Amino acid sequence: FSWGVGSSAYQTEGAWDVDGKGPSIWDAFTHTKGKVFRNETGDAACDGYYKVQDDIQLLKELNVNHYLLSISWPRIMPTGIKTELNEKGIQFYNDTINSLLESSIIPIVSLYHWDLPQVLQEKYGGWQNISMINYFNDYANLCFEKFGDRVKHWITFSNPWAVAEKGYETGEHAPGLKLGGCGAYKAAHHIIKSHAKVWHSYNNSWRSEQQGMVGISLTTGWGEPIDPHSQADIDAAERYIQFHLGWFANPIYRGDYPEAMKNYVGRKSAQQGLGTSRLPTFSVQEKIYIKGTSDFLGIGHFTTRYVTQKSFPSLQVSSYHMDQDLAELVDPKWPAPGSKWLYSVPWGFRRLLNFIKTQYGNPLIYVTENGVSEKVQCTQLCDEWRIEYLKGYINEILKALNDGVNVRGYTAWSLLDKFEWNKGFSERFGFYHVDFKNKDKPRYPKASVDYYKNIISANGFPNPREVENWHQKAMDTCSITHQLLDADSLVTDIEMVTEIILPTIFTLCILIGIVLLLFFLQNHS
Repeated sequence: FSWGVGSSAYQTEGAWDVDGKGPSIWDAFTHTKGKVFRNETGDAACDGYYKVQDDIQLLKELNVNHYLLSISWPRIMPTGIKTELNEKGIQFYNDTINSLLESSIIPIVSLYHWDLPQVLQEKYGGWQNISMINYFNDYANLCFEKFGDRVKHWITFSNPWAVAEKGYETGEHAPGLKLGGCGAYKAAHHIIKSHAKVWHSYNNSWRSEQQGMVGISLTTGWGEPIDPHSQADIDAAERYIQFHLGWFANPIYRGDYPEAMKNYVGRKSAQQGLGTSRLPTFSVQEKIYIKGTSDFLGIGHFTTRYVTQKSFPSLQVSSYHMDQDLAELVDPKWPAPGSKWLYSVPWGFRRLLNFIKTQYGNPLIYVTENGVSEKVQCTQLCDEWRIEYLKGYINEILKALNDGVNVRGYTAWSLLDKFEWNKGFSERFGFYHVDFKNKDKPRYPKASVDYYKNIISANGFPNPREVENWHQKAMDTCSITHQLLDADSLVTDIEMVTEIILPTIFTLCILIGIVLLLFFLQNHS
């Protein structure tokens, strides 16, 4: 069993326009006022581009077996097109991968964690355009060529649901398009085809020599019927899963979109007077080509919802959400430590993993994202809620293993506090607190670092008394780190006073002096 942590390029690297990197859709999106909380950007993020060695030291401290990272497409192909490569970007990832391996950490590499080259968005409309399939394949093949001798675990797309739904339906994420009712389905269609093409490319050209694996990482909540005795609620909960996980997993494991999606989107499209369904279709050849294109399934999972049947009239504006005819609810008793969407409901995870086992023929699973955020009011290094969350969710994975689910690895999300997309820096998922106000972006361990380290060393949970000890030790350690952080923050504040405030006051005094002198001279002339 492999234990790890993860992060993504745009959220951590910074250096957005350095060493030949081209702009991504997230650079363009965050530089547009009003798109992100407090107009924050990932221009510098955690300065991860300059702190690779520091961050690998943190990975060693955590004692992880693997690290999940993503490659920034525009850092190695500035325009997204293979005629123009950026050698400095390629060198950066080569050095990072080599450093990880020298530290005995397995790199799991995601090819796409949302940072599409902006040129491809401007020229072709990004994932709305079928030409992306070939551009993405060129990019993937470059990565296999340059890094595949050392990288043996490839993820084509990280959470494509968010790329399609938030990028092309609601516009909350880059590229910020609101193509209600059609945009998300079209983007997803091209993403699924792109994934399949890259899998075949690897299978035909690289597998025999490199002996690696190619999968996809799908993020989904679990949907539980609010009334387990109501068939309508049971069907609605099933639909919830199919519209989230099944949308991508079903074509890859079973050859087509889920029946529920085809029925509901098809029926609503017909009622809206459309000649064809808003959900695109795969040809017979495409179904055969896509089915079976995954050596493992990456699963991102954070939370659960209760689900109930709710009919939306089809004459309203068409949208992906209304197509599902369901409402999501939460139990007010569920712990809600951070982001308003993220409730801690560990039992949902085991149910999800068992659903995947029965639905898709018990595939090899790596958990690629699981974690919890805190809202930033003040710095909280003693993150007891994260310890409780990890304990609960990892325990459910262990139960799923006993159920016969083929889970081979767990990736906690995330290594560092980082740029959280349209939420800016207001939500923190990290094991390590990053002081973004300090120009050096220092990292400080939270209590959960100590706790997770113990889980890794014990390969799970030993007896309850020992686990209680871990908890106590972790809380003691974070108190000491807190004192260190407070002292450092004081130094930062003093530096700010000396570097910014004092010179400003000094300049103001000189200006006031000049004005008074002029006034004095004028009165005496």
